Amino acid sequence: MFDILVYLYETYYRPDACPEPAALAKKLSAVGFDDVEISEALVWLNDLAAMAGVEQSLTAASTGTRFYVRQELDVLGTPAVGFIQFLESAGLLSPLQREIVIERALALDEAPVSLGKLKIIVLMLLWSQGKEPDALMFDDLFGAEEEQAPRLLH
Repeated sequence: MFDILVYLYETYYRPDACPEPAALAKKLSAVGFDDVEISEALVWLNDLAAMAGVEQSLTAASTGTRFYVRQELDVLGTPAVGFIQFLESAGLLSPLQREIVIERALALDEAPVSLGKLKIIVLMLLWSQGKEPDALMFDDLFGAEEEQAPRLLH
């Protein structure tokens, strides 16, 4: 599924440039993607689009602390939680965007979610909202995981 998400990001500059789901499924199949993965990706993107359209003013001014329940920690893993906290503390993710990222990660059938996949989720959220990652976020999203030192929260 993540290969499809990356392909969509690289192929379509904006989500509104994508064809309708049926036509997109045909194009993805013609490129060589598996039908099951295409279906999963389209459902995942549809759910992302539904969440990304939520009114941002509802939580834009939130200053509270986000506590993770055990299930979220088990699925996300420590590196992913640290990365989410880093993006939010740097002002690169709003509280609402953070919640969307967490929800989309929890929707995966995988635990813990790899940092690489979490970065793709963040990228797809921004793409679905028509936003470009700024230079700092772009480096974090596309830098090789092996090259990055672990983040320390202060």
